[in-house]
Amino acid sequence: MPSCDSIMRKMAMKQEFSCRVRGFTLIELLVVLVILGLLAGLVGPQVIKYLGGANTKTAKLQIEDFSTALDAFRLDMGRYPTTNEGLSALVDQPSGANRWNGPYLRKNLIPKDPWGHDYQYRAPGQHGAFDLYSLGADNADGGDGENQDVVSWM
Repeated sequence: MPSCDSIMRKMAMKQEFSCRVRGFTLIELLVVLVILGLLAGLVGPQVIKYLGGANTKTAKLQIEDFSTALDAFRLDMGRYPTTNEGLSALVDQPSGANRWNGPYLRKNLIPKDPWGHDYQYRAPGQHGAFDLYSLGADNADGGDGENQDVVSWM
């Protein structure tokens, strides 16, 4: 029959062994962090580029919605809103507009472009009956990428 001392020594050895196996070493943690950093460095720019393209697509879709609403306004009123009336004529009846049958936008508000700026509207336009455009992320004429203008006439 085993003695109490031998049983205690076996239990102490098992406990010591299990304590050593439980954790991760500093090197293992550093390797994992390096791998995560490499993945973030490779995937991050692609995700940001994708999100940037999403803002431009959103602006194009909003301009199409505005164009549809402007066409409905023209059918009712016989004209597009003037530059002075602006896009607000789509949700608020302009003075003297007896045949106005709005609001012409679903949420009864004029949304801003995806970068938080107002859409630009001119009627009559230089490129058609009206010009409707966003100046992009930089809110200035021209640009490329996220800063490019998003226009209704192209």
